[in-house]
Amino acid sequence: MKSLLIAVVLASITTGSVAAQATQASQAAAHVTIAMPDNIKWGPAPAILPAGAKAAALEGNPAEAGPFTLRLSLPPGYRIPPHYHAVPEHVTVISGNFYVGMGDTFDAAKMTKLPAGTFGVIDPEMRHFAMTKGRTVIQLHGVGPWSLVYVNPADDPRTKTK
Repeated sequence: MKSLLIAVVLASITTGSVAAQATQASQAAAHVTIAMPDNIKWGPAPAILPAGAKAAALEGNPAEAGPFTLRLSLPPGYRIPPHYHAVPEHVTVISGNFYVGMGDTFDAAKMTKLPAGTFGVIDPEMRHFAMTKGRTVIQLHGVGPWSLVYVNPADDPRTKTK
């Protein structure tokens, strides 16, 4: 009986040691991403969005499979026509006020004001539209690839003649 007890204790010590080594290995493989406001590099927003927005990829690449975090700086009076996404869209309003409405037709009277600090999730294929009144910064995050499909294909900026 004593030898069985010793075998169980040794097995649990060995299992604990293997688990500790696995945890240390995963911590060593982990990374930390920190985006300080003054160091964020802004560039043009993806061409799928109307002109005038600036974008900064803080983590990952929204066009590829995997997690991503994207900031958008939107000018006053910016509008995104009715559209939807294939995956859930997670939105945090960083500054300003973001206005969002649901449906297939842009209707400013049906929009909800989302002030700075607001977080929301929009289900896949939920038709919605958005606008700003003043300069606004939002943050999108999720698992890519991220896409945007306009309800009216004529609203897609990539199809408009320049």
